[in-house]
Amino acid sequence: MSMNTSLPSASRTHLVLIPSYNPGPKVYDTVRSARAQWTPVWVVVDGSTDDSAERLQAMALQDDGLRVLVLPHNVGKGAAVLQGLDLAAAQGFTHVLTMDSDGQHPAQLIPDFMAASASQPATMVLGMPVFAADAPRLRVNGRKLSNWWANLETLWAGIGDSLFGFRVYPIEPLRRVMHDQRWMRRFDFDPEAVVRMCWLGVKPVNIPATVKYFRPDEGGVSHFNYLRDNLLLTWMHSRLLLGFILRLPVLLVRRIRGG
Repeated sequence: MSMNTSLPSASRTHLVLIPSYNPGPKVYDTVRSARAQWTPVWVVVDGSTDDSAERLQAMALQDDGLRVLVLPHNVGKGAAVLQGLDLAAAQGFTHVLTMDSDGQHPAQLIPDFMAASASQPATMVLGMPVFAADAPRLRVNGRKLSNWWANLETLWAGIGDSLFGFRVYPIEPLRRVMHDQRWMRRFDFDPEAVVRMCWLGVKPVNIPATVKYFRPDEGGVSHFNYLRDNLLLTWMHSRLLLGFILRLPVLLVRRIRGG
């Protein structure tokens, strides 16, 4: 194995975790960009049926700061993240920055997000997406409804954006949230994670982050299904609303006390 000594020295507490499913060619640039900013970087290949697992493993053979975990079957984004969380916790890491594998998230901001997390380790550092003018209007406007519900369900605890997956989480609270119930294993992971973490008392810190949507001719790949995934989000917010009602007295007391 070889290691480029110009890359950042390895962190013992914070790692970058990239779940990946049939990501298209952008994944290789994504991983290289993440590695240029941080060490270590882990990729969880979530049962991909393309050749990305093999190519990523070949990259890892040449880079001690890159680790590739390959799941035999597709289990969903949240479940893939949980696999990485459990292994990271076992190896002593305390925080993970999650980012998508398709090149949409700004790898150059990894150090800033990690620094914000290190300065306030009990918080979760959430990306606030800044969209380019050519971003799909349906996606940009559609997320506003999910954001409204997430803020209601947390009594406006400060979630800037519920869907943007470029974030730093403290590992143990997130593992606790996920192992305590069977939801948030697929596309519902990102919004449900921030709501349930707020319920647990983990405060959000919001940092603006640019997001780039790539067209298919630019190598962009999207697995978003408008009907399926919006039905999933509707079901998610229905059960979160029930959970919110049950927790309302505690959330009100916390809000009054400013906690």
